[in-house]
Formats: sequence, structure tokens, C-alpha cells
Amino acid sequence: MLRIHLQQQWFTLSDPLMEEMLIDTPCFRRFAGIETMEGWIPDETTILSFRHLLEEHRIAEQILERCEPDAE
Repeated sequence: MLRIHLQQQWFTLSDPLMEEMLIDTPCFRRFAGIETMEGWIPDETTILSFRHLLEEHRIAEQILERCEPDAE
């Protein structure tokens, strides 16, 4: 789910569009570690719930801060 969240941030995708990209785009699924044979792709509600969990605990903010290049 964290990899899905990162892709969503990098490509500025809404929750419904992220779900669609996971369904339609093999490279998005591969990066997220989702195998189509398993038959489970997170829906937009699951993606939203995970994002809210990250925001509630300020984890997303900390991750993005660590990913930013040093400003010098």
C-alpha cells in the first residue's frame, strides 16, 4: 500500500484514478507488487483509508520530507 501511495503522489492521481491505473497499467501493478493472478487490487476506498491512516499519524509528511533533496 505504501508503494501505491507513493505512485499516487508522484503522478498526482486521485483515489479512483489510482485504482484504474492499477487495473489498466501493468507497470503500476508491478511496482506495487501486485500480481494479477491473485485477483485482488485495492479499490479506491482502500486507497483512501490507507492515505487517511498515513495522514492521521503524520507518516506521509515524514516520508515526503525524507524524499526531498537537501535544499542548499
